Amino acid sequence: MATLVQAVRLALHYGEEHLGVTDIFGEDVGPPLGGVFTATQGLRTAWNSPLDERGIIGMAMGIAYAGGRPVAEIQFCDYGFNTIDLLKVAGNQRWAGAGNYSLPMVVMTPSGSGIRGSLYHSHSFESWASRLAGWKIVMPSNALDAYGLMLSAIKDPNPVMVLLPKALLRVRGEQRIPGEPEDDAELKDRIDAPVGDRSQWKPRWPDVQPYFVPLGVGSLVREGDDVTVISYGRTLPLCVQAADEVQRETGKSIDVIDLRSIFPYDWKMISQSVEKTGRVLLVNEDTEVTNFGEHLLRRIIDEQFYDLLVRPRLLAGKHVPGIGLNQIYEQNTVPQLREIKRELLAVATEAA
Repeated sequence: MATLVQAVRLALHYGEEHLGVTDIFGEDVGPPLGGVFTATQGLRTAWNSPLDERGIIGMAMGIAYAGGRPVAEIQFCDYGFNTIDLLKVAGNQRWAGAGNYSLPMVVMTPSGSGIRGSLYHSHSFESWASRLAGWKIVMPSNALDAYGLMLSAIKDPNPVMVLLPKALLRVRGEQRIPGEPEDDAELKDRIDAPVGDRSQWKPRWPDVQPYFVPLGVGSLVREGDDVTVISYGRTLPLCVQAADEVQRETGKSIDVIDLRSIFPYDWKMISQSVEKTGRVLLVNEDTEVTNFGEHLLRRIIDEQFYDLLVRPRLLAGKHVPGIGLNQIYEQNTVPQLREIKRELLAVATEAA
């Protein structure tokens, strides 16, 4: 099975061969490195930009306006804060032009904790991104979704931000990408650049096939009747594990929703699940103040107050200036399995 980062690379290859991608660029994106997380190794249209995030976003806008279809990488989402004003402008252009001018640009950037990146390489960006009207925002939690969401992002006429959970980039998927080799070692040999001299290396791309995950459609990864859990990205697999453990211990069955698209999001799936269970836990690792989960919490209360059996809960990262390098600091700043299981038990067993 491909890892999440291999899936992104395969999607970008498919995009430049079949979906009209003209440029894949950013800091260290081109040869010889192919991205700090190797997401762009071997790609035909990949090139290196200066170390200038504002220049990267401005260049992507210009290429898209000129008829190209760029995929730009911000090396870490922490440095996306340098570009907020340009991201806002990119988001309003199609609206300001009454839909007459498309802006088909993708910005991908690694987000979140999990690699002990310390203060400047551990931020989460989805809450900030969700406020950029005109953008579509996605965050996969597995390799197949990463492939399908990236293809949909490339094809969309609007600017789309693909947030990649750093902690999951090396995690293998549980489902194969269409056209992926059956042998994991063969895939690695064909598309992973060698360590050391790679001046003569060229990938041998497998004949991957189209697979589109529609933007705005969530995934029900566990189905149950007693509690609704809503998450995405790094915390989604932890929510699945917690749900399985709670079900074994209490008999409570749990809907686990992988949002996949943060905006637009799958309100129909959320609403139907809340109506069924009456108990809700939202989990993500962004900081708890003005967290995107707070928006979902407010909407659930506004629109489905009388379906709720107990108060809904949000478990998020602590509101601190950053995440420390020390592993204990990191693990105690953002939700881990133990906190998710604790909150899930509380929601599942609270008296109505």
